[in-house]
Amino acid sequence: MAVPKQKRSRSRTHHKRVKIYRPIKVAVSVCPNCGEPKEPHRVCLHCGYYGGKQILEIGE
Repeated sequence: MAVPKQKRSRSRTHHKRVKIYRPIKVAVSVCPNCGEPKEPHRVCLHCGYYGGKQILEIGE
Protein backbone atom coordinates (compact mmCIF):
# COMPACT_ATOMS: atom_id res chain seq x y z
CA MET A 1 0.00 0.00 0.00
CA ALA A 2 1.34 3.43 -0.92
CA VAL A 3 2.16 5.70 1.99
CA PRO A 4 3.26 9.35 1.62
CA LYS A 5 6.80 10.08 2.79
CA GLN A 6 5.93 13.51 4.15
CA LYS A 7 2.82 15.28 5.34
CA ARG A 8 1.22 17.62 2.81
CA SER A 9 1.09 21.15 4.10
CA ARG A 10 -2.24 22.88 4.55
CA SER A 11 -1.48 25.37 1.78
CA ARG A 12 -0.70 22.59 -0.70
CA THR A 13 -3.92 20.79 0.20
CA HIS A 14 -6.01 23.94 -0.19
CA HIS A 15 -4.26 24.85 -3.45
CA LYS A 16 -5.14 21.45 -4.91
CA ARG A 17 -8.69 21.51 -3.56
CA VAL A 18 -9.48 24.98 -4.95
CA LYS A 19 -9.29 23.63 -8.51
CA ILE A 20 -12.26 21.34 -7.80
CA TYR A 21 -14.55 24.13 -6.61
CA ARG A 22 -13.45 26.86 -9.05
CA PRO A 23 -16.38 28.14 -11.14
CA ILE A 24 -16.19 27.40 -14.84
CA LYS A 25 -15.85 30.46 -17.07
CA VAL A 26 -18.31 30.45 -19.94
CA ALA A 27 -17.36 32.27 -23.12
CA VAL A 28 -19.94 34.75 -24.39
CA SER A 29 -20.21 36.25 -27.85
CA VAL A 30 -22.73 38.60 -29.44
CA CYS A 31 -25.32 37.39 -31.93
CA PRO A 32 -24.75 39.23 -35.23
CA ASN A 33 -28.47 39.08 -36.06
CA CYS A 34 -30.13 40.42 -32.89
CA GLY A 35 -27.19 41.60 -30.77
CA GLU A 36 -28.09 39.48 -27.73
CA PRO A 37 -25.34 37.62 -25.82
CA LYS A 38 -25.00 33.93 -26.69
CA GLU A 39 -22.52 31.07 -26.37
CA PRO A 40 -20.15 30.74 -29.34
CA HIS A 41 -20.91 27.99 -31.88
CA ARG A 42 -24.49 27.70 -30.59
CA VAL A 43 -27.87 28.75 -31.96
CA CYS A 44 -29.04 32.08 -30.56
CA LEU A 45 -31.91 31.37 -28.17
CA HIS A 46 -33.45 34.82 -28.70
CA CYS A 47 -33.79 34.86 -32.50
CA GLY A 48 -32.98 31.25 -33.56
CA TYR A 49 -30.21 32.17 -36.01
CA TYR A 50 -26.84 30.47 -36.44
CA GLY A 51 -24.34 31.27 -39.18
CA GLY A 52 -26.69 33.71 -40.89
CA LYS A 53 -29.46 31.11 -41.28
CA GLN A 54 -32.60 30.66 -39.22
CA ILE A 55 -32.41 27.28 -37.51
CA LEU A 56 -35.16 27.54 -34.87
CA GLU A 57 -38.61 29.08 -35.02
CA ILE A 58 -38.89 31.25 -31.91
CA GLY A 59 -42.45 32.16 -30.96
CA GLU A 60 -42.83 35.71 -29.72
